Amino acid sequence: MYTAGLVGITGYTGMELARALVSHPQINLTVATSRQEQGKKVADLYPFLRGHALGNLEISDADAKELAEKCDVVFLAIPHGVAMDTAAQILEAAENLKKSVKVIDLSADFRIKDIATYEQWYGVTHTQKKYVEESVYGLIEINAEAIKKARLVANPGCYPTASILGLYPALKNKIIKLDDIVIDAKSGTSGAGRKASVPTLFCEVQDNFRPYGLGKHRHTPEIEQELSLIAHNDITLSFNPHLLPIQRGILTTIYTKLTQDYAQEDIQKIYEDTWKDCPFIRVLPAGQFPETRYVRGSMFCDIAVTVDKRTQRLIITSAIDNLARGASLQALANANLTLGLPLKAGIDHVPLCP
Repeated sequence: MYTAGLVGITGYTGMELARALVSHPQINLTVATSRQEQGKKVADLYPFLRGHALGNLEISDADAKELAEKCDVVFLAIPHGVAMDTAAQILEAAENLKKSVKVIDLSADFRIKDIATYEQWYGVTHTQKKYVEESVYGLIEINAEAIKKARLVANPGCYPTASILGLYPALKNKIIKLDDIVIDAKSGTSGAGRKASVPTLFCEVQDNFRPYGLGKHRHTPEIEQELSLIAHNDITLSFNPHLLPIQRGILTTIYTKLTQDYAQEDIQKIYEDTWKDCPFIRVLPAGQFPETRYVRGSMFCDIAVTVDKRTQRLIITSAIDNLARGASLQALANANLTLGLPLKAGIDHVPLCP
């Protein structure tokens, strides 16, 4: 049995990780931290965990040495700008103890390899350049072998996960043009986090639908970085997020231009062949489209492709749960890989479809 620490249990991603770890057969959560809630039991925060051993775990303040001593893997569910130093402190404490500890960071601090780009988009000075160079981008379908050897994994963002998985087969097989990609993405309000904020209040969101962050959303450079690596060319694209009046879920509609006259069945086969051995990606039959309710609470990414002959466009749609596939369950899959466990251990969940 492996032991895990969770730094930042009070946010939505921390809550999802706690929920998933309850049923993990080989990872036991032994340290849960929160400065504001230390001294309380986990079940005090999350009554749905009453009756489970995890619910009786006492929440403490984060201490790097304690985490390194007690844990085989540590999840960082804390904001960007804070996670970078916490990760470094844990890894350095583990080195002093001559112990192997894996860190899975759910913030953006280690995702973007170019420090200047990170600082420009996030407005934070990066203090841990050497760990940026060491970290592995944790998209399991693409980087599994590197993740298995990593001690620091940069868990992908939610929008990037849905976008990159949708575009990967098209770029890998060179069937779309690189200079005309538009990502139209919609997310539930939990993507903004659990903090109180007027734009995400119930009365502001309910019965409403609006764009935000057009041309300046922080996930843009992450998406461009990873797609450029796949295409072996620099990619600049248009990423346009919107806020849905739902709790959780992401739906992306991606507009691209085909490089030649492909038939629907040709593109369908490329996508099905690309993802056939990936248990968490479901390529839907032609004519069917992803819906957020069918991936809710799961690791699945549902993808559909539509060839628009009239405009010579390939329209790609994808759906994920932003808290699960877009954050916590993906982090757990990364932990499984770094610890040498089966990829699906503890995360083979049926969607929470009403």
